[in-house]
Amino acid sequence: MNKLVINYGINPKEMTKEALEALSDPRQIRGKTKIGIKPNLIKDVPSESGATTSPEIVAGIIEYLLDYGCQNIVVLESSAIGHDTDRAFYACGYKDLESKYAVKLLNLKDDKVTEVRAAGMKLTICKSVLDLDYLINVPVLKAHCQTKLTCALKNLKGCIPDSEKRRFHSQGLHRPIAALNVAIKTDLVVVDGMCGDLTFEEGGNPVPMNRIMVGYDPVLIDAYGAELIGLNPHSIKYITLAEEYGVGSTDVDKAEIIELGHRQAGQPILASPLAHRLSSYIDARSACSVCYGSLIHALARLQDEGLLKALSKKNLKIKIGQGFRNKKEEGIGVGNCTAGIRHNLPGCPPKAKDIVEYIRNELCKININ
Repeated sequence: MNKLVINYGINPKEMTKEALEALSDPRQIRGKTKIGIKPNLIKDVPSESGATTSPEIVAGIIEYLLDYGCQNIVVLESSAIGHDTDRAFYACGYKDLESKYAVKLLNLKDDKVTEVRAAGMKLTICKSVLDLDYLINVPVLKAHCQTKLTCALKNLKGCIPDSEKRRFHSQGLHRPIAALNVAIKTDLVVVDGMCGDLTFEEGGNPVPMNRIMVGYDPVLIDAYGAELIGLNPHSIKYITLAEEYGVGSTDVDKAEIIELGHRQAGQPILASPLAHRLSSYIDARSACSVCYGSLIHALARLQDEGLLKALSKKNLKIKIGQGFRNKKEEGIGVGNCTAGIRHNLPGCPPKAKDIVEYIRNELCKININ
């Protein structure tokens, strides 16, 4: 349960298959009569927006399953309140998957529901989810306007009817999300970390980070993912509650982490206005997207704390990228490639959470805030 595979690169389908081969034992899925794949199709926008799960990742999962003899595969989703799931299936490229692989697409907004009790709560859940033999949870790693993070645990909110979603919001989201993960067992998590949104779950400020994360424990996945985008996992209540309820562990330090594909991370491409604004605080020289994306997320957290003004006052930019190898310079550098910079945070790639803490501390040390 504490094993994570992280695969870096620019070909999501092949990356997914490689990560699954490195993580899983095919014996776990052989003989499963009904396998469900739950992406995040919050609305009818393509994955490049930073909001929805790439169909290429789901294609990789389907091909992996077919290679091991799995035939009864269903992709199920209920988009956010006010959004049409069938339109999302079309806009997000899932109708093409249906045609190519003969998998079933199930709109859970039309599904029957059943009531269960979990973690002291009564929950209404779509019946088809509970009828599965094996559930593969395929969230997008991105920020959320209310809960800070949305990833594996929160993605199961698409397995309940709209009326229950409204009730979850009325109860503050955190406890119901944790309880939902007690009621619905996730067997495997495949995280789309290719291009998650920087600030908002419905997209608009995507940051390419070019990675896939695969694991069995949704709590561990969320704890690791929170750190990647600059958050303390224990500041997100539903993660700590899910751990208390026995869903999984937040102990990232004890996880067995396997990293693949470091040299295939690609160059950063920033499409959103906010990411472009944050890039003005960066001196990037041949930086790869996985490091650069972490730094963008970190700068967004530092902006929330009002610390970016300190960098502006001193005209300091954070150095990053292979172009700084073997260079001795003043300033602040992030990643192993900037080891020669006087103030350096190592890592290949570093997590945004570590970058936030390091830059915050360095600003104090060099007395610029």
